[in-house]
Amino acid sequence: MPADTGLLTLPEAAVVASVTVRDINRVIDEKILPERFYTLDGGRHLHVAACPFVGFYFHAAKALTSDERGLLIRKLSDRIGPHMARRPFAGWRKSSQPADWTVNDGFLTVSLWEFATGAEDRHAKLTQARNIVTEDPEILGGTPVIRGTRIPVHDVAASIAAGLSRERISRAYPGLDDSTLELATIYAAAAPLRGRPTLSLSLAPAAQVVSKRTVARRRRA
Repeated sequence: MPADTGLLTLPEAAVVASVTVRDINRVIDEKILPERFYTLDGGRHLHVAACPFVGFYFHAAKALTSDERGLLIRKLSDRIGPHMARRPFAGWRKSSQPADWTVNDGFLTVSLWEFATGAEDRHAKLTQARNIVTEDPEILGGTPVIRGTRIPVHDVAASIAAGLSRERISRAYPGLDDSTLELATIYAAAAPLRGRPTLSLSLAPAAQVVSKRTVARRRRA
């Protein structure tokens, strides 16, 4: 799927939203998101514009009920038109402000600004990660490697996930700086090899509940 379509694969969406692939499947299966934010044609893909809502839904689980989170997502997502849903995050910081990502429901006021800016940052990192990796049939049979090297990007990410020290990784893969190591981890999480579990990234933002008063919870219809 081309990166400029505004659609992300499930692992890519998990990276940008800072959740798990299982969470991404859940928001689709349980219809937590409006249907315009994802597509099932040619496989499951999530619009990049949905990522702040997905991140909010799961990271605010300890602060708000599922009914409250779902209602706030529906109310705020009404502001996101189809043109915005198809557009990558680049520039959203400049074209919007915290008030645009704040939603009210009577007693409750919640800001998703940190989720929006966090998703924008991770989307930018994902773009950088794609750019440092190349696949060339003449290099290790087309295995994804760090550009300009013969170092498999998934091997680097696996070493980091295994908890190897920075010094040991540097000895094994000389010439890779901290930024490249971070991007290798992001790339591997967004493009896992078949048969390998998806890497988990610890990039979770914090929900910001601006104000809340305790009231009786809504009953499901």
